[in-house]
Amino acid sequence: MTFVHPLLLAGTALVALPIVLHLIMRQRPKRLEFPALRFIQKRHDANRRRLRLQHLLLLLLRAAVIALLACALAQPSVKFFGALVSQEAPVAAALVFDTAPRMEYRHENRSRLEAAGELGRWLLGQLPRNSQIAVLDTGPATAVLHDDRGMARARIDRLATVNDSYPLTGAVQEAMRQIGQSKLPRKEVYVFTDLSRAAWPGDSAAALQDRLAETPGVAVYLIDVGVRQPSDYALGELRLSGQVISHRSSLQIETELLRIGPAGKPTVELYLLDADQKAQKANEQSYELEANGSQRVDFRVESLGVGTHQGSLRIVGQDALSCNDTRYFTVEVKPAWRILVAAPRPAPYYALFLTEALAPTVFRKQGQASFDCDVVDMEELSGRSLDDYAAVCLVDPKPPQPPVWQKLGDYVSEGHGLAVFLGRNATPVDSFNAAGAQELLPGKLLRQARAPQGDLYLAPRALQHPALSEFRGYSGSIPWQAFPVLRYWQLEAPVGAILPFGNGRPALLERSLGSGHVLMMTTPVSDRPNRKPWNLLPVGEAWPFGMLIKGMMLYLVGSSDQQLNYFAGQTVALPLEARSRRRAYLLSTPDGLRFPLSADLKQRLLVATSTDQVGNYRIGGGGEANRGFSVNLAPRQTQLDRITEQELAEVFGPLDYRVARTRREIHRDLSEGRVGRELFGPLILLVAVALAMEYLVANRFYKPC
Repeated sequence: MTFVHPLLLAGTALVALPIVLHLIMRQRPKRLEFPALRFIQKRHDANRRRLRLQHLLLLLLRAAVIALLACALAQPSVKFFGALVSQEAPVAAALVFDTAPRMEYRHENRSRLEAAGELGRWLLGQLPRNSQIAVLDTGPATAVLHDDRGMARARIDRLATVNDSYPLTGAVQEAMRQIGQSKLPRKEVYVFTDLSRAAWPGDSAAALQDRLAETPGVAVYLIDVGVRQPSDYALGELRLSGQVISHRSSLQIETELLRIGPAGKPTVELYLLDADQKAQKANEQSYELEANGSQRVDFRVESLGVGTHQGSLRIVGQDALSCNDTRYFTVEVKPAWRILVAAPRPAPYYALFLTEALAPTVFRKQGQASFDCDVVDMEELSGRSLDDYAAVCLVDPKPPQPPVWQKLGDYVSEGHGLAVFLGRNATPVDSFNAAGAQELLPGKLLRQARAPQGDLYLAPRALQHPALSEFRGYSGSIPWQAFPVLRYWQLEAPVGAILPFGNGRPALLERSLGSGHVLMMTTPVSDRPNRKPWNLLPVGEAWPFGMLIKGMMLYLVGSSDQQLNYFAGQTVALPLEARSRRRAYLLSTPDGLRFPLSADLKQRLLVATSTDQVGNYRIGGGGEANRGFSVNLAPRQTQLDRITEQELAEVFGPLDYRVARTRREIHRDLSEGRVGRELFGPLILLVAVALAMEYLVANRFYKPC
């Protein structure tokens, strides 16, 4: 077959055009999704994602249960302070024991010190090997840091209460100093205490905090061996009407009977020592005390002979703390003090108020006056012997002659007393400001000052001076305003003021000369109210005036400033008799031991430093009259009231400490302190929570439809 135009056969390829157009233009069916099927498809996708999330959550919970259980069984711990060291590494440990007398309190047939010693011996066994140990107490004994555990145990076995115990704050500071010398990285202080408030005084808290801050990282553990609700009777500090009294006076003994615990009916007995130093019961009184209450105890002893008398107050029966059931006392009885009163003529007229204050007429007639007053004219003073008088009073004196001033100066220097009551006769002032007079007087006279409105009166600001001791029980209740001072002497550069007026000017001044004292009052005690008086002190119901004069005279004769009753540990200083020249004496202690005692003839004193025992001491020798003194526990040594958590926190401030009572608590605190706080408990709790959540989630996810 042949074609004319074979090339045109290529046009057959155009046949593809209608085919392409057919394919392009052909009509396709439209896809429409059924709504119900579309909803099912979306729910399917959401359910698949939710199931994946549920499976993942269950997986995480089950993995957490296994992980937390594994961690809990590993017993992890965390330490919040200090270096992380091995629990078995040696430590520098100080064991501090409170050895105050209150640690003798017995509970469950053990004293608190015995309980502390038992815990201390157990604690020694808990310390790691090669630890350095120091055992301290609140007594005067010193301690050293060592690694001998046997020596430490022996030191604990020898612990005993100390009557003059120091506060625990000081002992803890010493413990910090001891362990601070150690090169061991871990340091621990254990304080065995009954947590009594008296052992942690707030005034020493700052020093304790400073010492603890100097040694950071020290673990402090307070081991509480006290009784939370103690029960005890106690006698407070004794108050005597005088430690040196006249044989014409009675002895007044006062104290407080204290109760800690439920109500009770105790009996207090008064004992006096006879010539053979045997206690004889002189009186007894019964009381009814409310729970945690107190009551005043008051005994009066009459007709004591001249000499030294000793005795005690005792609570009948026995309680948990016996060391505060007895208080001892010593009083020295002397003949009535002779007082020489020199006044202008007529001397009895000028001296009336003073002599009536010292020896009231009623007391003189009954033979009960503590003072014998001899009244003389000022002119007789120069020729009068002063050796037989305990004190001399110059009432509104005219200017004495220089030899009289010299005589009075020698008299005072030998240990006697002089009272000068300045008034209208103290002119010219140059005679009182002369050299001889100024060797005695505590200030130069300047001018007379007036207060005619009657608004000036005595205004004591402090009552520490022995001459004002009579007012200590009446502070704030004395009506000085009822006894105005209208005129007085102003002084130039006064010294030794012990009693001021309301305007601050001195009313009563003191000057010491040798072994004696001079008291000078800048207003008189002799003016009658009808003679333009300088003051109204002795007028009306003038009992404050009588107390003032009595206190001044007792001080000048050496009664109010002579101490015969002390606390344990105090140094005793007794003045020698004026004519005594003996150097050697014998001191008898309460337990019957005797020690030689040497007198200081230069200072005219007998000094005793060994006063650790409580009780009555006697001093004698050479045929001289026996003397004595008494020693008691300071009240704070037997106070059982416990310190509160807030007060204890204030003592330690921001520094960390732990309190434990039992061996289990001590062991727990030691573990926390050395290794850190164990997390087993919290982790087990988390395991339980995770298991509970897994159980709830699994039940919710897999519950049947």
